[in-house]
Amino acid sequence: MAGNGLMPMTDRRAAHRSATDTIVYLIVDSVAGPPGRARRKLEVERTDLETIIVSLVDGHFNDPIRIIAFDPNAHWSKDVSRELAEEIQTRCDIEAMPVPEHIQDFVRIHRAALAGDAL
Repeated sequence: MAGNGLMPMTDRRAAHRSATDTIVYLIVDSVAGPPGRARRKLEVERTDLETIIVSLVDGHFNDPIRIIAFDPNAHWSKDVSRELAEEIQTRCDIEAMPVPEHIQDFVRIHRAALAGDAL
């Protein structure tokens, strides 16, 4: 079917697969506002999961509340807060270091939710 302007099926699948490999992470971060109030700030990162974890541990976010992963091409989303909290705790345990103070609440809250599901 040369010359019909259509992309062969194998090429279309390869193009689609590379497009769906991009996951967007929405990080809800609490930012202190006027006394007695808190504003919420949304940060959108289009990067790999490792970079998100390093950014959280390194303090690039003030007080993360929740992290949602989206794949706009595959039409799905998932709250990955628990998985990230567990991964951060595991890495800190392996390195025999405490969870950094700025994400202790995030890790504690989301790991507690994980323990609550096991009951």
